[in-house]
Amino acid sequence: MPDKIYLEKGQLIVPDHPIIPYIEGDGVGQDIWLHAQAVFDHAVERAYQGRRKVAWLEVLAGKKAYDRKGTWLPEETLCHIKDHLIAIKGPLETPIGGGIRSLNVALRQELDLYACVRPIRYFKGIDSPLKEPEKTRITVFRENTEDIYAGIEWEAETAETKKVISFLQSEMKVNQIRFPATSSIGIKPISIEGSERIVRAAIDYALENKLSQVTLVHKGNIQKFTEGGFRKWGYELAQREYSQFIESGQLSIKDIIADNFFQQALLHPEQFEVVALTNLNGDYASDALAAQVGGIGISPGANINYQTGHAIFEATHGTAPDIAGKNIANPCSVLLSGAMLFAYIGWQDVAERIQAAIARALEAQEMTADLVTTSKTPSLSTSQFTERLLAYL
Repeated sequence: MPDKIYLEKGQLIVPDHPIIPYIEGDGVGQDIWLHAQAVFDHAVERAYQGRRKVAWLEVLAGKKAYDRKGTWLPEETLCHIKDHLIAIKGPLETPIGGGIRSLNVALRQELDLYACVRPIRYFKGIDSPLKEPEKTRITVFRENTEDIYAGIEWEAETAETKKVISFLQSEMKVNQIRFPATSSIGIKPISIEGSERIVRAAIDYALENKLSQVTLVHKGNIQKFTEGGFRKWGYELAQREYSQFIESGQLSIKDIIADNFFQQALLHPEQFEVVALTNLNGDYASDALAAQVGGIGISPGANINYQTGHAIFEATHGTAPDIAGKNIANPCSVLLSGAMLFAYIGWQDVAERIQAAIARALEAQEMTADLVTTSKTPSLSTSQFTERLLAYL
């Protein structure tokens, strides 16, 4: 009988028939999820010969939720994900002109999914702007709940903004606001706790995967107490909790200024293994690194709270409404995110089978239109690409 995944003494307890909620997604979500589920189910069947099987539970968010329930993010969706711990989702539309600022951000904040994890790797057969894209194999740990993404800001020339600026000028003696009468104001919170838990997650991941290098990426040279605090607290956490690994040579912690990181990630990507970043820098870096290996269409992602066990795995691209329903969307992002999901719940064999099937197809130049760069390579539809993956599985 299907049953829930739960956390016991800090460990995920996964039944043989776990219930896993999914959000189909808007736009191309309707195209990719159906095919992705077929790949997931076949990979599980091949790995476990019927001993294990996922019971997929659809929950609503985005445009589909609004059309059916009158709300973009129903409370029951949050309840289901909280209750079942793990979920996977396609891309979501964000309402324009009001309501939730971003459904993705709302889900992360509601469930305190503080770690955005983006493993960046190259697949043979994919066109890349780099001469040696295979040297880029970096896992990004982006802090997911703080920084300017907290959404604390006020619009220019409003009463609220005038009040904040007046306080800053009169009470805090701030004189660096160049045009106070027409400035919008935003707040950038970076905490000790938030910095420590993302750095801890990055270090734990490195040790579990036998990687030795964790790099803290920051702008502490300019933002001394926020970005600089992130760097300082990261080093202190590493020394306090992981000193034996540092002293034995199993772990090395270093830091780099964010703009230099972008340069070095292009010139010498092989020097980075695991990187921990604040929210905004992590947003930039994860997409930029994905571009180095062929684009966001083959980039997976997860949002995780390692303390509670909650995790949402997601397609990292947008809804692409212009191609929705045309059976041409690339399902690789959600497929690779699914592989991350299976690895997270301990079904490593399933994860490896999905990744291997995708690698084999792409190396054989069997790919959807977005990845095709030469007229000599015919593009496959979503369903045709899925058929190739099922055959390789």
